[in-house]
Amino acid sequence: MPRYFFDIHDGSEQFDAEGVECATIEAACKQAKQVLPEIALHELSADGDRKAYTVLVRDEQDSPIYSATLTFVGLVLKRHA
Repeated sequence: MPRYFFDIHDGSEQFDAEGVECATIEAACKQAKQVLPEIALHELSADGDRKAYTVLVRDEQDSPIYSATLTFVGLVLKRHA
């Protein structure tokens, strides 16, 4: 089964050296879509209400095959006195 690598970019870069086995490219793309909300949930920015999380999927030949980005934007609508 082919191995795919999921690099995380969120202002810093975290390169995946281990990878995950996925049956197809489509399965690897689905894995990337599933991991993005999990990353955002656990790594919400403490320094503001704007953050973008990108997963870049590479194949065993180190070629990029898919990229997905999730953007978080928070906005305070009313301040308490």
